[in-house]
Formats: sequence, C-alpha cells, structure tokens
Amino acid sequence: MFDPVMAETRFGYGLSPRIAAPESIGVMLAGLKGRDAMADRFPIETFESFGPREAERIRLRRITRGREEGDVEAADAALRDLKEQTRRDALKWLRQDMLRRVRTQTAFRERLVAFWADHFTAMGKGAVINVATGPYVEEAIRPHVGARFEDMLIAASVHPLMLHYLDQNASIGPNSRRAQKKGGARGLNENLAREILELHTLGVDGPYTQTDVRQLAELLTGLKWAPLKGAVFLEGVVEPGAEEVLGKTYGPDGGVEAIHAALRDLARHPATAQHIAWKLAVHFVSDTPDPDMVTLMTRAYLDTGGDLTAVYKVLLSHPSAWAADAGNFKRPITFVSSTLRALDLPVRRAEAWKPARVGRHIFRPLLRMGQRWQRPGGPDGWAEEDAAWITPQGMAARMQWALGLPEMMGDRMPDPREFVAAALGSTPPQRVVFAAEAAENRREGVALVLMSPAFQKV
Repeated sequence: MFDPVMAETRFGYGLSPRIAAPESIGVMLAGLKGRDAMADRFPIETFESFGPREAERIRLRRITRGREEGDVEAADAALRDLKEQTRRDALKWLRQDMLRRVRTQTAFRERLVAFWADHFTAMGKGAVINVATGPYVEEAIRPHVGARFEDMLIAASVHPLMLHYLDQNASIGPNSRRAQKKGGARGLNENLAREILELHTLGVDGPYTQTDVRQLAELLTGLKWAPLKGAVFLEGVVEPGAEEVLGKTYGPDGGVEAIHAALRDLARHPATAQHIAWKLAVHFVSDTPDPDMVTLMTRAYLDTGGDLTAVYKVLLSHPSAWAADAGNFKRPITFVSSTLRALDLPVRRAEAWKPARVGRHIFRPLLRMGQRWQRPGGPDGWAEEDAAWITPQGMAARMQWALGLPEMMGDRMPDPREFVAAALGSTPPQRVVFAAEAAENRREGVALVLMSPAFQKV
C-alpha cells in the first residue's frame, strides 16, 4: 500500500534528486513534530513583527492628510518607501516559501501548512497590510498543523489579520454602552461569526441557524485589532448578557475566555469532525473521496478530541489514499513548487534573486496560471475541483512557464532522459519516456515531462 514516490507526490511537493522520499507513514507523521527546520532556514516575518508597519503607515498618512503635525513631504516620501519595502519583502517571502518546498525533508508538513492556510483564509485590505498573509500563517497556522484543531481554530479566529479581514473592528453590540451613547442599536457585523460556523468548523450544511450566527457575532463583539495599540478587547462595545450558540450558553460576563470556550466547543462538534475529515480527504486524495475513509477520519477526530496527527494517520493508512487512480490535478502553486523541487533549484541562486526576478519567475507566472499567491477570491479559499484548474488559459500559461525555465535555471537544465526518473520515479509512463528521448533539446524535453499528465496529477 505505502509507496514512497506517491508519498512525495500526493502528500508532498514531488520528488527531489537531492532528498530521499519517506520510508513509511510513521516517518511522514514524525516530520510534523519537533524543530521546524525549514522555518529556521528560510525565515518569514511573523505578524508580531509585521504589525508595526501598519501602525507606521497610519501615522504617516495622518501627517500627509494634516491630521497630525509633521513634515508632510518627508512623511509622504517615508510612506512611499514603506509601501515599496513591504512589497519587496512580500516577494522575498514568496521566494522563501518556494525554497522551503524545494528543500524540505518533511514535505507533508509543508503541504499541511498550505492546506490550513487556505482553510483559514485571511488577507489584508490596504497598501501595507495587503501582504500580511505570510506573517499571519507563520504565527497562527504553522505552529499548530500537528496539534489539536481547536488550538489552530482559536489562533486563527482571534488573530489580528482575521479580525481585520472579516471587518470585526466594525462590529458593535446593539445594546452595548457605545451603541447606547450613539443613539441605540447599530453596527453588529456577522462576518467573522458566519465564517467560523460555515467555513472553519461546522461546514456550509452544518447544524446551525441564523440565530446561532447572530448569537456568536454578539459573543465576539469586543474583539478588535488597532494597529496603533495591537490586539485589544473593548468592553464598551460588547453586547451585554449571555449568548446561546448551538444550545449552549456563554456568559453572561462574556470576554475572551467565553469566546475561547465557544470556539473549543465548535471544534469538538461532530459536524466539525466530519467537515474537516472530508476537506482533508478531498484535498489530498480525490474530489470524490472514499466515504469509508472520511468516516474513519471523523471517528479518529472525535475519539482524540481533534488531534490532527491522529486524523492524518488514518488518512495515510487508508488503502484508498494510495490508489493509483486517485489523486488531484495540481494547483498552479503546487505545479511550480514540484517543478522547482524536481529541478533541485539551487538555494544560493534563488537567494540571489532580487524582488523583480521573483516577480518575473514566480509571482506573475502564478497569476497567469490563475492563482495569485496568497490571494484567493474569498474567505472560502481556492477551489479544490480539478475543473477549476484545467482551463485552456491556465494550461497555456503552464507550458509557457515550463519552456522559460532555462532563464531561471541557467546551465543547470538536466538531460530530459534523466529528468523523467527524477520527476516521476523509476517507472515513469513509457509515453513520457519516449517524448523526453525524442525532444530536440533540453528545454523542450523538460517541458514535455512537466506538462505530462503523470506530472500534472498528484
């Protein structure tokens, strides 16, 4: 059942000529624990470090708009520099993310980080915070991929970027002290509550009602992020009294502890277990996963209180996970990552790239393929269905990028006849072998291997 090649391709970022494939499911799971070697080697800024940039942007903007004393010209120049430096740093983080995928010995861990970052999609809205997803993932997602789901749920739900993205700062309890001072009921925002119930826990068809959404939204009032002050809990905007979510009462005092308690209860709900199991199975195995695998994963989740490693173990141990006819079509970023891993992109070469080259080699090609890095169309993340990615425009963009790889790799383009095995394993399809051998040059031969169905599917 276990296949090292499939372990790297279906559950990782593809084969590498430098790094041996895992020898067992136990090795894959062990890679989720202990030191995060890739985060250490290829660091990305945390949100704790990033947040003051947004505070500085606000301060400078106040000066340029005459709301605060200061040199307007100097503030305007500093604001432009801040935006440009942040843009350049974001491209550096994209490069770091790619290098993690290329050089990791625990590729399943990297795939899980990407999966959960998508599940808990959060994006900035504004010139500086627009690129804060990477720092958010470092802080709220990456440390929890091998822990309990409830820990990641809490970290993501109350994170400053999530509060910003889902407009939680605008949410005011209808009967709060602030609302009463301003003349009555106003301002309750249900975005965060709705996405927690619909996307993050119970699922779109979960056992909740509009009343549950509203009650959870009222419980969440008070959670705010002010760039100049950081994460805060404002008692003055909290809806007074107890709130009832899915039949359980929280309060009446409310506060952060009550919010955490509600999130933990949602994380432990059977519908959440089913939803998470199904999403993992769809992402890693098939658009239509084996119901038995989903059932067993759900049971493992409930039996262990949402221990994600236990759920992953069931996923990896189920025969259908290793079926040859299963697997999904690669998203653009998975295609690019697995290509660079198969080509063994040199670290020193990539680290020497200036932001403009990262944009030319990675960011803009991904955009043409249909996947702007860390910017899905909405809070539900990227589409899982293969049909969303198999489009004429997207496939043409993949081919164009594959043919342009010599510019990125220089004289390190491999012999296509050798690259077949490096990319697809020791028993590649004969049609791909024939195409590689018949290619007129290395550029075309490598591109043919990369565009083959065997490489495009995980």
